[in-house]
Amino acid sequence: MDIGPLDLLVVQPTPFCNLDCRYCYLPDRQRTDHMTGPTLDAVFRWVFASGLARTPFTVVWHAGEPLVLRPEFYEEAFATAARHNRDAIPLVHSYQTNATLVDRAWCDFLKAQPVELGVSVDGPAFLHDRHRVTRHGKGTHDRVVGGIRRLRDAGISFHVITVLTRDTLDYPDELYDFYVSEGIECVGFNVEEIEGPHRESSLSGAEIGPRFRRFLARFLDLAEGGPAAVWVRELDSMELAILSAGTDAPVRTHETTPFAIISVDWQGNLSTFSPELLGLQNDRYGSFVFGNVATDSLAAVAASPRLAAIHRDIAAGVERCRETCPYFRFCGGGAPVNKLCETGSFTATETLFCRLNRQALLDVVLHRMARPGAGATLPMPA
Repeated sequence: MDIGPLDLLVVQPTPFCNLDCRYCYLPDRQRTDHMTGPTLDAVFRWVFASGLARTPFTVVWHAGEPLVLRPEFYEEAFATAARHNRDAIPLVHSYQTNATLVDRAWCDFLKAQPVELGVSVDGPAFLHDRHRVTRHGKGTHDRVVGGIRRLRDAGISFHVITVLTRDTLDYPDELYDFYVSEGIECVGFNVEEIEGPHRESSLSGAEIGPRFRRFLARFLDLAEGGPAAVWVRELDSMELAILSAGTDAPVRTHETTPFAIISVDWQGNLSTFSPELLGLQNDRYGSFVFGNVATDSLAAVAASPRLAAIHRDIAAGVERCRETCPYFRFCGGGAPVNKLCETGSFTATETLFCRLNRQALLDVVLHRMARPGAGATLPMPA
């Protein structure tokens, strides 16, 4: 089994989230437990002792809401990572936050640390508040925008991630206008997925494909030609995939490569492949926890028969995609978690996620690239 190198370390310092978004896939987001100092130390000791950290990688603090823990926790975490990183391998710390807890202390910390920051916001209030709500069902838009403005006023760079639902598809102009009005220059789109306890997606249905394509085409036109330029992650990544498709480079994704992504929960339990698998249970495969950073070496985890069986099925699914899907060269075989949650098996092929976030996206980007006068897209703002 070819493993690594590590590209993405996803650390879940607490399962708790202060919001209760209607499409959330996290099963334990009401638990208030959090990672202790000894577990934090074990995480980075394991990572750097494993030999997987051979090239630059990113540490993503994610799931539930990482800013529930105060800056002092992350000061310790960053120092712990640096202490174990004896070879000075370049790494970047990154957060994905709902921004509702951003205050002066957080702004001071984020300005002092070289971190990447993503904010989850679904656009104007009439879209955002349909899904991003409190446990009492109240909208959170005002609180999120308040956090965004505090970040912006403090001069802290960030990008946003917006979850696209059926509701969003009729409002590309309104979404663009919201980003421009709030000074947002970098955007990523996640489609509402079927994952974990979220068993249905509003984007299911035969009529969604054409609507999704129209939405993307209009939004990308605005992002490129509107009053203010907006960098779009999906456009950038798909153009790179198109350019590399003409080379002999092997088609391989991090989500299907063992230990290219490592996910660790607040207890030190670790998983690999799609980060969303950590914490899920499945009738066929059981748990996706393959070990614990405090007790199990990489060699012990990699020797797990259950890991080997899961990897065989993931690889079989990728091969089926290679044999049957004309989009394979631009995708690499899909995300294992989507296959599992939509079909019950890693050996499946097409999913809702790939029909929209790969096939529809590719169709729109190719059409744009074929237009007369089409030029290079904008680089991501510094």
